[in-house]
Amino acid sequence: MGGLQSALDRLAETAYADELEDVSTLAEAQRATRRTVLWQLRVLAGWLPAGGARLVRSAAAVFEADNIVSLELQLRREQTLQGAGTGEQFGPFDLGGLATAWPRIRTAASVEELLSALASSPWGDPGSDAALSDVLTVVWLRRLANEAPSARSWAASTGALLSARLVFVDRSSPGERLLSLLRPLIGTGWVRADTPDALRAALPPGPAQALDALQIPTELWRAEALLAARVETDGFRLLRAGLPGPDVVLGAMAVLAVDAWRVRAALAAAAVNAGTSEVLDAVA
Repeated sequence: MGGLQSALDRLAETAYADELEDVSTLAEAQRATRRTVLWQLRVLAGWLPAGGARLVRSAAAVFEADNIVSLELQLRREQTLQGAGTGEQFGPFDLGGLATAWPRIRTAASVEELLSALASSPWGDPGSDAALSDVLTVVWLRRLANEAPSARSWAASTGALLSARLVFVDRSSPGERLLSLLRPLIGTGWVRADTPDALRAALPPGPAQALDALQIPTELWRAEALLAARVETDGFRLLRAGLPGPDVVLGAMAVLAVDAWRVRAALAAAAVNAGTSEVLDAVA
């Protein structure tokens, strides 16, 4: 591709162009693709009746989760007097009318205040024995699956990937809150798995298929890429369903999200002059 700038130039006539204007780093560019998707969701919600807008809001909750995790990190840095020199800083995603609890949560002045605000919000008490990002991710997955039954298999498969990371990469046990959230999606037997085969055997058949490509823990990225490709395929199928309704909306959102995911993978490859991306090759 000739480097990051060359890749950005190629996106100048795409839907990502406005958000990518004046971007100079990979982190900024990848953040910009996500802002583009969020803006597309906001526009989509504006055209839909209340029921459809509720589905879009549940999908957009992933951006609110990102805001919450970023705020927690900022507050922890401030409390330990390490707020300076900790990498690129980004403003929160602008959720507009798609916000769930962010307008109230964003005013938290301490980690304790943030956790208290979460406990009294639809996100619920995250507990103290698991990564906040993991808990919020699973809450988001379950919320989306409740609004759109067609997304349930995606949620369960994503839960399977999360379990694989916990077992083989983080080598940690899920906290009580996280385990209770994952139970309806993938059960609890996976906690005792010590090999990829054992993990697949402990998962329900559907989610286990998401780990078919997993032979060694370092190949978890391949399973994640294949799941993204499956979501995209499902998304196009839902778009072609014919009758208007929630499935068409879900399909549109899935296709938009995976397109942005592919762009981020391509930008990452361009930034290191790789010329290609193993992630994209895996789903080609």
